[in-house]
Amino acid sequence: MSLTETLAGWAAALRLGDVPPRVVEFAKSQVLSQLAAARASLGHDLGRRITRAFGPPLQEDPARSAFVLAALTMALDFDDTVYAGHVSHSTVNVPLAYARPLALDGRALLGAVVAANECAARVTAAATLGPFRGQTAAHTHLAGSVAARLHAERAPASRWVDAWGIAFGMPPWALARAFMASDAKVLTAATPVRMGLDACDAEAAGFRGAPDILEHPEGFLARFASLPLPEAVTASLGERWHTETASFKVYPGCAYIDAVVDCAIALHARLEGVPPQDIAEVVVHASLFTVGMDARSASSVRGPESGVSALNFSVAYNVAVALRRGALVPGDFSRERVSDPATWDLAERVRVEHDPLLTRRAILATAPVGEALRQAGAPALEFVRAMLGSAADGLGFPAPSRTFEEAEKAIGARVSVTLAGGRALEESRDIPIGAAGPETRRTHGSLMREKFLSCGGSPAAADALDRLEELGAREVAAAIAAALAP
Repeated sequence: MSLTETLAGWAAALRLGDVPPRVVEFAKSQVLSQLAAARASLGHDLGRRITRAFGPPLQEDPARSAFVLAALTMALDFDDTVYAGHVSHSTVNVPLAYARPLALDGRALLGAVVAANECAARVTAAATLGPFRGQTAAHTHLAGSVAARLHAERAPASRWVDAWGIAFGMPPWALARAFMASDAKVLTAATPVRMGLDACDAEAAGFRGAPDILEHPEGFLARFASLPLPEAVTASLGERWHTETASFKVYPGCAYIDAVVDCAIALHARLEGVPPQDIAEVVVHASLFTVGMDARSASSVRGPESGVSALNFSVAYNVAVALRRGALVPGDFSRERVSDPATWDLAERVRVEHDPLLTRRAILATAPVGEALRQAGAPALEFVRAMLGSAADGLGFPAPSRTFEEAEKAIGARVSVTLAGGRALEESRDIPIGAAGPETRRTHGSLMREKFLSCGGSPAAADALDRLEELGAREVAAAIAAALAP
C-alpha cells in the first residue's frame, strides 16, 4: 500500500478510546490554546482586519469559519507546535468549525483532533529536512484539514486517500519576503486549510487523487524535502503519539524566542528599581535556531514602523519589552506600544551571539529536527554539517524514539545584562516554559487555562472545555461559541 493508504487506514479507524488518556489531555490543551490565540487576535487590529475581510470566526459556512480561525490563530504567532509542525491551525480549527454542522460531541471532536495531529505531524516530519520548517511548512495543513474533516465525517479511508491526492497536487510554497515583511503571513495556514477542505469537496463530487502522491519520484517529498523521510509517515502508528510532543506558547511570538523571554522576565524582577537607561548592554546567547531566525527577520524590522510578523521574530524587540515590563503579552504588539521610543532605545543595546553548546542541545532534542535526524541516520550528518560546519564534528544520533513519552524541545538561551556601573546579571533556561519536556507534561493543562483566561476567556468556558470529552453535541457547540464570545 502507498503511504497515504496506510496512514488513512489507521487514522480513519482511530477512536478516542484507542488513545492513551495522557495524549487526550494534550489534545484538550491544544483546543484551549488555539481558542486563546484566536481571542488574542480578535482584540488586535490585525485580527479586526481579518474579520473585516473574511467575517467572524463562527459562520454558517464551516469552511469559511476554519479559514478565519486559521488566520486568527496565526496572526500574533501565539500558536502551539508538535514534532513536526504548527499543526493546530488545521487539526484543531477544522474540528472547531465543523463541530456544530456535524453535531460533534466532545469525544468525536477530540478524536478528530488527535487523528489529524498524527497525520499532519507525520507528513510534516517526512519533509522536515528540507527548505520549509515551522509555520512556513504550510503543506502541514493540507494533511491536517483533510484528516480533521474526514475523521469528523466518519469517512472511509479510501476518501482520505483521494482527498490527500488532490490536496497535495499543488502544495503551497511560502516566500520568505512575504512571510516576514507583510501581513500575508496571516494566510500561511488559512490558504492550505481551504485547499484541503476544497479537496474534500472535490473528492465527494467524484475527483480522484494519486495514492502515491507523497513518495512518487515526481511527488511531494521529491520536491519539498532535501532529505526525504518517507518512513516517518507510518512509523509505529499507535505507539509514537506525535500529539504528546506538543509545545505550548505562553508568549506571542516565534518559539525560538521563548527561552530568551523567560530569561528577560526573570531579569526584570532582579532589576527592580533600575531604570532602562542604566542598562549598558544586553547579550543574548542562543542556539543557531534563534540566531538564524533573528537574522532572517532583521531586514524587515523598521523600528516603530515594523509589522507584527517581523516583530514576532525580533530578539531585540521582545527582550526589550520583557526587560521593561516583566511580561510579553498580545498588547505589546499594538501600534501604541510598538511606537514606544523607550523600547526601541533599549532594543538598540541588545545583541545576539551564537552558543554552539546550546545549538548541539537543541539539535539533539526531539523537536524541531532531532527526531528527523535520528530517523535519517548517517545521511543526516551532512545535513547538520551544512548548518554547523566543524561544530558538527563528533555529533552522533541515537536510534529513533520508540515512543514520544519523554519528548523535548530544548531551544534554550542565556541572557546577560550589564549595567552602566559594571554590575552584571545573568539568567538561563534550558527548556522554555510551555515547551515539550518534563515540566510541561505536568503543567500544560493549567498553563493553557491561564493563557485562555489572560486572553479574556471566561472561567465558565474554560471549565466546560476542561471536561470536553464528557460534553454532548449541543454542549460542545455552546462551549465553542462561549469561548470565542466578545
